[in-house]
Amino acid sequence: MDSTGNWYKPGQVYLEKDVILPYVPNVDLCDYKCVSETQSKRSTLLFFRGRLKRNAGGKIRSKLVTELQSIEDIIIEEGSAGAKGKVAAQTGMRKSLFCLNPAGDTPSSARLFDAIVSGCIPVIISDELELPFEGILDYSKIALFVSSTDAVQPGWLVKYLRGIDAQRVREMQSNLLKYSRHFLYSSPAQPLGPEDLTWRMDCWQAGEHQVAYSAVAARGQRIKKRMHM
Repeated sequence: MDSTGNWYKPGQVYLEKDVILPYVPNVDLCDYKCVSETQSKRSTLLFFRGRLKRNAGGKIRSKLVTELQSIEDIIIEEGSAGAKGKVAAQTGMRKSLFCLNPAGDTPSSARLFDAIVSGCIPVIISDELELPFEGILDYSKIALFVSSTDAVQPGWLVKYLRGIDAQRVREMQSNLLKYSRHFLYSSPAQPLGPEDLTWRMDCWQAGEHQVAYSAVAARGQRIKKRMHM
């Protein structure tokens, strides 16, 4: 979803009422054992695998490729879905500290949720992105948000990532493991899984609307009283 209306026709979506759902991850969960085993093997600073050229807001990808692809500990590669693509993406994410998440044909993609369940800290470069369950989850604990303008400045993104201290990286990796449950669909649904959070988000939005409606109604009553004074 996006917050500007550039991606959808007017009237199609309303963030005030519509609940944004996460994509189903394409890769396997990197659980506690996996995280422990891969901790010392994450030698890649930044990883991206996907289509290098996209339309609309996704055009930033080609600029990022030009800026990043020649740097030694950064992997930027063309890739697509499928069994081989899944293996390549999963392997690459589990060897990386950060995973690049630029806009594609839409502001978000399954790649974000692949990174989360892989223990790879997402670097979100999308100025128009609205995330699932934002009223409930604090994404600043598991992801980095970078403006498109900053991301394409020569040397800026690499310097920024290299400047993040090891303790913060470990904290975010630990949070990714805890947050993964929120993006793994299951049957039967689990507490705090995406199915559960969908209902909670719906109730939260309904509560927000009721508060807003009550405030408007109260204001109307105050105006009425003034008019009769």
